Amino acid sequence: MLSLEALTYSYPHGAAIFDRFDWQVQRGEAWAVLGPSGCGKTTLLYLLAGLRLPNAGRLLIDGQVISRPRPRTGLILQDYGLLPWATVRQNAELGLRVRTFYGPDGKHAPQGISFEPDVNPWLERLGLDSLAGQYPSQISGGQRQRTAIARTLALQPDLLLMDEPFSSLDAPTRENLQNLLLELWKERSLTLIIVTHAIEEAAILGQKILLLGRPPNRQAVILDNPGSAQAGFRDSSEYSLLCRELRRQMEELG
Repeated sequence: MLSLEALTYSYPHGAAIFDRFDWQVQRGEAWAVLGPSGCGKTTLLYLLAGLRLPNAGRLLIDGQVISRPRPRTGLILQDYGLLPWATVRQNAELGLRVRTFYGPDGKHAPQGISFEPDVNPWLERLGLDSLAGQYPSQISGGQRQRTAIARTLALQPDLLLMDEPFSSLDAPTRENLQNLLLELWKERSLTLIIVTHAIEEAAILGQKILLLGRPPNRQAVILDNPGSAQAGFRDSSEYSLLCRELRRQMEELG
């Protein structure tokens, strides 16, 4: 589904963050992108979202070169991106309202795909129906994150990008949302790419884990993690071993 071919990127007047970097993601896979601050994790996510463009090389999704944001790519940011003056329902409806305004033009909304204009099923699925009239300042961080997820999934993305979405949440809320995300990934057959700096989160959410180190990143360092979505994996010895291996490799890359 997704392919980076000899991709090079640097900010203006800065050193290269990616240098002739190759990486492939197959449809339906769940990836965690792990690395220390400043390694290029969020930059990679913005490139995948079409919010930044490579200086050289190509980024393709379903064989199409990405030169702008793609209608079927969903992006959830660390700060949730909610409008403070809008209710939970209004925030959840925002993407659908934009799509209704532009119509299925192939740029702002996909062509040939019908969308249910009602967000109620998602508010119910994510436990937000009783909070639909509340404002972001009146609900918890976990509920704000669920609102951002509802807004994104209402658009029926096939690729979901998440930038450290649970980093500011307490441990029980974070674990609950991690489990919910895995459920939604399976139900919706999503291709999932989540950026994190937390080794334990990468080990839970990534079927495959991409390790980034000190720039420039030239080679994709990948660890397979087939047990990530299995029940009880968080409490298994395989999980503990993987966390130790990720920590060791991150120290080497850093």
